[in-house]
Amino acid sequence: MAEHSDHIAGTDPETRGHACIQSYLDTLDKSPGVYRMLNEKSEVLYVGKARNLRARVSNYARPSGHSARIARMISETASMMFLTTRTETEALLLEQNLIKQLKPRYNVLLRDDKSFPYILLPKDHAFPQLRKHRGRRATKGSYFGPFASAGAVNRTLNQLQRVFLLRNCTDSVFNSRTRPCLLYQIKRCSAPCVGYISEGDYAGLVADAERFLSGKSTKIQGQLAEEMAKASEAMEFERAAALRDRIRALTNVQQSQGINPKTVTEADVIAVHLEKGQACVQVFFIRANQSWGNRDFYPATGAGAEEPEILEAFLGQFYDSKEPPRLLLLSHEIENTDLMGAALAERAGRKVEIAVPQRGEKAELVENALRNARESLARRMAQNAAQGRMLEGLAEAFGLDAPPARVEVYDNSHIQGTDAVGAMIVAGADGFLKSQYRKFNIRGEGLTPGDDFGMMKEVLTRRFERLLKEDPDRQGETWPDLLLIDGGAGQISAVAGIMADLGVDDIPVVGVAKGIDRDAGKEEFHRPGTRPFALRHNDPVLYFVQRLRDEAHRFAIGTHRAKRAKSVSASPLDDIAGVGPGRKRALLAHFGSAKAVARAGVTDLQAVDGISEALAQVIHDHLNER
Repeated sequence: MAEHSDHIAGTDPETRGHACIQSYLDTLDKSPGVYRMLNEKSEVLYVGKARNLRARVSNYARPSGHSARIARMISETASMMFLTTRTETEALLLEQNLIKQLKPRYNVLLRDDKSFPYILLPKDHAFPQLRKHRGRRATKGSYFGPFASAGAVNRTLNQLQRVFLLRNCTDSVFNSRTRPCLLYQIKRCSAPCVGYISEGDYAGLVADAERFLSGKSTKIQGQLAEEMAKASEAMEFERAAALRDRIRALTNVQQSQGINPKTVTEADVIAVHLEKGQACVQVFFIRANQSWGNRDFYPATGAGAEEPEILEAFLGQFYDSKEPPRLLLLSHEIENTDLMGAALAERAGRKVEIAVPQRGEKAELVENALRNARESLARRMAQNAAQGRMLEGLAEAFGLDAPPARVEVYDNSHIQGTDAVGAMIVAGADGFLKSQYRKFNIRGEGLTPGDDFGMMKEVLTRRFERLLKEDPDRQGETWPDLLLIDGGAGQISAVAGIMADLGVDDIPVVGVAKGIDRDAGKEEFHRPGTRPFALRHNDPVLYFVQRLRDEAHRFAIGTHRAKRAKSVSASPLDDIAGVGPGRKRALLAHFGSAKAVARAGVTDLQAVDGISEALAQVIHDHLNER
């Protein structure tokens, strides 16, 4: 990034809008760069880029000719900040980084930015394992993707196993096998673990799988057909039948791929549909002439942005941490096509073409993505409308001033006080907000095992002390409008005291307790200082509360089980400084168990690869102290 300079407001604090923006023109030149518009609280309203900062800012200084969205933004502007760059491409990259960091209200924001899974064929083993991969590419091998979801990867892996008979077991399982597993019996693996296939023949299967994932499936079918004919002529009927089954499996894979374009080898097809201020962006991943799934996104539209701006912002943010393909097929023209192409090419280290096709197969792909975007947005709007009615019903049932925008539900899980965890789930107008879920490992050493009140106190204290530290003025979206607690009168009384001690007793709290017979549908609701009450057994709001409580219970139990499983598999070696996963494996492989390691002397410990004399002494002293 080029050197840049910062200019901050030096205007009269009473100056707003056009006059405020006008006051900066004398300090700006024609350099490319990024500008920020801030309100009177110094909150960033908008981040934009410019080829010519002076020209762009002068447009905002005009008193008329703006859309309603831009006019509102200008009226709220009380100061501006500027960063100059060497090129407009650098300005675009900086703009997208600042948008993701600052999340301004008037910018288009991509809220769901998860990584995508790949298929990995490692190159560090004589008989490589075909597996799913997500994250940093630290393993040497061939990566194929991205796939739209883990489900799409799992389906493809399942189909590839039937065709290419590659193993999917881990190296430890592979090394410990003495006879073939069930996958060999059902013709899903060639059993390299027990030598049923040579290294050279297995390498041939790996090469076929790589060719298929690279889009050369028809050549593979031809080769398999030739091999089947030869086997049949040689009266090797069992081998011929096995090859026939592989050809059928390969045909089924091709048929199940969905849209398989003939003229598009590698592309992302991206379409946006905008309706009533809400947008859906649909992305189809085309790799090796195959459709590897699609994903829909619902970016915030920046208080009224149009399709071209939404699409351009989406491209910049979506590919900020992902490698773009060689071709992007869009549903709408964007303003800065050449600039965006140059920025993406700089990230990818090769050319990236951006096109809006008007006819032919590429146009059909875009139309299909646009239709999916339109249908996905319609479903989401219908779901949101239903969710809105439930939140309104919740407000009426519990006497709230307004429908809650954010509901937090808390639950604990433990077995006689062991491996205790607290769980928080979040729901709002968009349904369950799973990215906002939180788990709490109960740390209170003074707690009596099974003390639910004490555990809830620790969870709420940690949750709201952090909120008070990070957002004391409650300006963000992480403050709840309603707390639901799994418990009755005693639990609610304790929670009310906790919240009062924290100074946040203005947040409504409702306890959800099972009825006398502990049957679903007979729940009682408790609020501090009021008598318990119930809802009609067929009230939709009751079903909604049950869903919230059950989701919190599911999340709490899942978290507890994961913690319990981890504690069961824990080893005394885990607590020794300097002994990581690699040295732990080496010690266990050498001695057979942690107990045997504890009985070993310093000299014996030194015989293990990676264990120095000093570390051997540390291990010996630690285990003998225990």
